[in-house]
This record gives sequence, C-alpha cells and structure tokens, in this order.
Amino acid sequence: MSLEEYWRKRNFEKTTEPKGDKKIYVIQKHAATHLHYDLRLEMDGVLKSWAIPKEPPTTPGIRRLAVEVEDHPIEYANFEGTIPEGEYGAGTVEIWDKGAYTLLERKEDKLIVEINGNRLSGVYVLMRFKDKKNWLFFKKK
Repeated sequence: MSLEEYWRKRNFEKTTEPKGDKKIYVIQKHAATHLHYDLRLEMDGVLKSWAIPKEPPTTPGIRRLAVEVEDHPIEYANFEGTIPEGEYGAGTVEIWDKGAYTLLERKEDKLIVEINGNRLSGVYVLMRFKDKKNWLFFKKK
C-alpha cells in the first residue's frame, strides 16, 4: 500500500509526525566461495539485492561493481550466521552495516539513495550497465 495519501494530507514542515519515507538498508559481509558484500535495499516489499566483490565505498571517487542477485525477504536484513556446506551461498554471513535509506530517484537503470548507516552515510548511486545484471555503485557526496 502506498503512502501517497498519508503524505498528501500532511505538511511535514509543520508536523512532527513521521514521514515514513525511510526504508531498511543493510550490507552483509558474506564469506562464501569468495568474500563479498551483499547490499540490500527494501523495495516493493522485498530486499532488492546486489553482490559487491570488494568493500563498499565510504568516500566519493571509489566505484564498485554491484552484481544484481535474487530478491530476499525483508526478514533477511537481520540474518547473521553460517549457511551450511552444500547449500547455496555456503559460508558465514555477518552484518557489516545497517540503517535506513531514503529513495531520492528511481529509474529502470538508475537508483539514487541517501543512506544513513553506521559505516555508509550520504548519497549513493546505483547505475545499471547495458547487460542489465551488473551495476556501478558509488558515493555521490
């Protein structure tokens, strides 16, 4: 259900009611076959997910490959533990960063989000390459 009617009825410059535009953001450090970081953003009732082969950027100017993977359930945002050998993604998963984000722009090939995490903070961009699976992830400011 959309919050558009809720937002339409309120002036957030005058009321201290929550705007409700912040969503779950989490990065999980995943020591599977290869160490990588799983970026997850709550969207459309799921966690949209990307695997980032190197540590996520904390400063502008650093660009990282982000490979789009399958959506995960919202509850996965709190998951830490070991996926057993023989199972998809076998290895340890730990929360590397967690917080909230605000969606600033959403297009088919581009997402701009403002992240408020413990390690990542600021405006970040995900831009899709032509092959549709690979994205570029970087801090804008």
